[in-house]
Amino acid sequence: MENKKTCLYDEHVALGALISPFGGFDMPIQYTSIIDEHNAVRQACGVFDVSHMGEVRISGPDAERYVSHLFTNDIAGAPVGKVFYGMMCYPNGGVVDDLLVYCMGENDYFLVINAANIDKDVAWMEEHLEGYDVQFDHCSDRYGQLAVQGPEAEAVMEEVLHLPCRELTFYTAKTLQLDGEEVIVSRTGYTGEDGFEIYASHDFIRQQWRMLVSSGRCKPCGLGCRDTLRFEVGLPLYGHELSADISPVMAGLGMFCKPDKGEFIGREALIRQKAEGVPQRVVGVELEGKAVPRHGYTVLHEGKPVGVVTTGYQSISTGKSVCMALIDTSAAALDTPVEVQIRKKTFPGKVVKKRFYEKRYKR
Repeated sequence: MENKKTCLYDEHVALGALISPFGGFDMPIQYTSIIDEHNAVRQACGVFDVSHMGEVRISGPDAERYVSHLFTNDIAGAPVGKVFYGMMCYPNGGVVDDLLVYCMGENDYFLVINAANIDKDVAWMEEHLEGYDVQFDHCSDRYGQLAVQGPEAEAVMEEVLHLPCRELTFYTAKTLQLDGEEVIVSRTGYTGEDGFEIYASHDFIRQQWRMLVSSGRCKPCGLGCRDTLRFEVGLPLYGHELSADISPVMAGLGMFCKPDKGEFIGREALIRQKAEGVPQRVVGVELEGKAVPRHGYTVLHEGKPVGVVTTGYQSISTGKSVCMALIDTSAAALDTPVEVQIRKKTFPGKVVKKRFYEKRYKR
């Protein structure tokens, strides 16, 4: 089957981007270099095409009750414009997907899901519609999405795009009516820096992209540095640090699961995991020297395999060789000595916090 293309595909080709498949789409991995683009976001401003992400709008009398049934976080009585991070879980606590839920109005929610999981997520949501009076609008094909990220993102949004956004606080959103269309702007992102995400029609997103790129104030960035940026600040990637086999509790994301809010799918399993503990946890590992731990490499403790690397890099912002790894809880305490097997050699390191670089959000 041919990969899908986002509304900005031709723009990426025109800029000479390296294109590669990701989540069923042909996506730009880099334009100049991953290091160059990573540093632009840490130091100034970068823009990402994230139009491959999926969107679902849920509205109607039972919308809050329905979304609460699927979602681990507590959205009850949320003010308009509030954005929540959390997961949809299977009954056993494994993760269907991690996602954002935007409160757009009373009983009106906008859900943003991972590109690789769109079909699976929509099927899961549709499977649980029975008994709820809601309108279910799978609108992924109608939306393009940009992420404008970095310490200069607010100035670029206001001065280049003329999108008023400075009053937004972290994890809030607003809807603008521009040229007869609805544009959603939120102070969210996946880089550990201040930044914004814009959801709108394909034509609007193309116009905004061209304004950003031609301004010289915002560097086009590919998915390569999106991964190095999210990784350095300990943000999970579905399929690596979260999956059907890696629960939020195992991933260290239990704070986004609110069992006290009442019933939701997976609640009992997550309560049990929090109370009884889990056999494995996602931790940070820092290696001595410059060897780079990669996804799938074995982690050992006292010579015995205790887990695997989920994501690993030589951190661009710190220069250290670090990884996140799913390892046995018996070896997961901070400062526990471990080794990572890279080809035929093992390299010593220790368990550290998953956040290798401090986030710099505007609260």
